[in-house]
Amino acid sequence: MRKQIVAGNWKMNNDLAQTESLITSLKSQTKTSNAEVMIAPTFTNLFQAYQALKDSKIEVIAQNMHFAANGAYTGEISASMLKSVGVETVILGHSERREYFGETDQILAKKVDAALANELRVIFCFGEVLADRKSGNHEAVVESQIKNALFHLEASAFKNIVLAYEPVWAIGTGETASPEQAQDMHAFIRKTLSNKYGADVANSVSILYGGSVKPNNAQEIFGKPDVDGGLIGGAALNADDFFAIVNAF
Repeated sequence: MRKQIVAGNWKMNNDLAQTESLITSLKSQTKTSNAEVMIAPTFTNLFQAYQALKDSKIEVIAQNMHFAANGAYTGEISASMLKSVGVETVILGHSERREYFGETDQILAKKVDAALANELRVIFCFGEVLADRKSGNHEAVVESQIKNALFHLEASAFKNIVLAYEPVWAIGTGETASPEQAQDMHAFIRKTLSNKYGADVANSVSILYGGSVKPNNAQEIFGKPDVDGGLIGGAALNADDFFAIVNAF
């Protein structure tokens, strides 16, 4: 059975004191669902967050990493560095990394390889922009992103990969993605996996939805058969809202 997952991506928010305060609030919440819960603080607060949550059921994950093991890459963080502070899962390919930092499918393939080689679980993100959606090219774009970054892998690698679909066109644009549109794309993603690796692999991979999930729409979105959870942005910065989403399953 596929894992249900709710992962909170804090992005570039919360200094150390704010991180500690939010973690205290998260620890006071009650989880009524079986979903795995993850939070991704900034690099500077990963170790403190891990220490604060190591005896809880909330996993601390990273927002990004470099593909190199070490070297002259000023400002970057390697997979082994993440492992050394207790991190076991990393987000790769987020739409903001692609848009603002020029991460290509080829770069992301190298990052995925490095993460898996270091026994990190990967939450791999992808999705189309508004122009792709309006032109009807959205499925081709998503298929290309998945194939270029992941389809060099053996089928066995997918036991350590979670997929996260981000309809970039529906995040902060005023456009709205319906639960039905989410389901349609998730079903297409699963079919794309099945065509390459077979139904067993496709049906074992969790696919998260990353399109502005809120407490008031989470239950409907998570109720779709191919949606296995959410990659949460803004709502993850409020403990009550985040756990309302966690408990929406």
